[in-house]
Amino acid sequence: MNEVKKAVISVLGADRKGIIAGVSRILFENDANILDISQTIVSGLFSMILIADIGSTQCSFDALKSQLDALGRELCLQIRIQRSEIFEAMHQI
Repeated sequence: MNEVKKAVISVLGADRKGIIAGVSRILFENDANILDISQTIVSGLFSMILIADIGSTQCSFDALKSQLDALGRELCLQIRIQRSEIFEAMHQI
C-alpha cells in the first residue's frame, strides 16, 4: 500500500459550470484521491479547498501542478497546490 502524502489545493474565481468536474478529473487521471473538500459560492464567487492524497506511485506532484495550472488558465481561476508538509512545518515552529 502507498504512503499517504497530502496536498492542499485551493480554487478561487467566478462561478461557472465544470470547475469541480475539471479539478476532480485531473486528480483522477493522476491517481490522486480527494480526502476532504469544502466549497462555497458567495455573490457569484466560487471558492474551494480540498485535501488530496498524492501518495500513489503514479502521481507526480509536478505533473499535477502543471495540469491544474493549465485548467486555471482555461477557466480563468486561481488554482494553487501545495504539499501539506508546508502547513505542518509552519505549526511546528
